[in-house]
Amino acid sequence: LLQLLLLLLLLLLLLPLLPLLLLLLLLIINFPEVLDRPAQVRFESVDYKNILHWTPPINDTSLQYYVQWKIYGEPQWLDVDGCQGIEKHHCDLSGVTSDPREWYYARVHASSKPASKSAWTLSPRFSPRWDTKISPPVLKLNITEQGIVVRVKPPRPLVRKMHNDLFYKIYLVHNSGAEEEFEMECCFHKLNLKKVKHKEEYCLQAETVIAFQAKSSDRSPEKCVTTL
Repeated sequence: LLQLLLLLLLLLLLLPLLPLLLLLLLLIINFPEVLDRPAQVRFESVDYKNILHWTPPINDTSLQYYVQWKIYGEPQWLDVDGCQGIEKHHCDLSGVTSDPREWYYARVHASSKPASKSAWTLSPRFSPRWDTKISPPVLKLNITEQGIVVRVKPPRPLVRKMHNDLFYKIYLVHNSGAEEEFEMECCFHKLNLKKVKHKEEYCLQAETVIAFQAKSSDRSPEKCVTTL
């Protein structure tokens, strides 16, 4: 009997709070899951192929990602076609960030269902012209009676289009280990190396140089030939 009286007393005390308790219960049931936002959102660009990458949150279980971009200084964010509701952790923004004179931002958020979204994560400001890395050119070598004919293929036709002052450095390594350096204009010229010894092995490398940016690629893989 005492326990029943105590229970009734407790119910009487809680009765004024019943609407508040019901509201709290409804909020708990309907409140969307809090998602951590993607981290380390950044552009990785090689030869003007501008790929946005991000690190998924720890609770990355069947998450979908939405990517937007804008030009620096513009107020409006735009959806990236092909990168809405994706499950991968990268998105190619080359098409919308193709103007090398502009600066761009991108942002990403995660979602697990329509009512559950993370906050946006913003990328650092990105410039295709200044931030892209240039890959080494491809060397093509021919041996003639006169010496070595060097032809260079640039990383991408787009690089030629973007940079009128693109040129190459050619490195000729002798058997002794001594190295000579030559410069070669872009993009269809050939370099004739005539001052070479007969029946001698030479190794060559090349790098792409953009003069006004003081930017250069790594050296290409070494190619070796033996003269006639």
